[in-house]
Amino acid sequence: MYTFVIVLTLIVCALLVLIVLVQNSKGGGLASNFSSSNQIMGVKKTTDFLEKATWFLAGSLLFLCLAAAGTINRGEVEGQKSQIEQQLQETETAPEVPAFPTEAPSTEKDTAK
Repeated sequence: MYTFVIVLTLIVCALLVLIVLVQNSKGGGLASNFSSSNQIMGVKKTTDFLEKATWFLAGSLLFLCLAAAGTINRGEVEGQKSQIEQQLQETETAPEVPAFPTEAPSTEKDTAK
């Protein structure tokens, strides 16, 4: 379920990017191409459609993000957490090994002299 929600989120993100790129902040964009009076939708209705599509996709993105947070498999997260805690306990109980030996190891050449 989580994977499905993430895929839907990615699709909504791509559509939202495309819709925003089509718009022009000065009132042009896709609506400026429909300047003739013979168009069915007209300039005003095109900008209304783009604005409503932007708000719908933004709301959908918010909802999908909340749904993704709710569908995370908590069992896997808890399992990973317990594995990390177990590894930390093993490293704490391991005997300490000094970084540098305090005495140099003796060799047979040193004892022969």
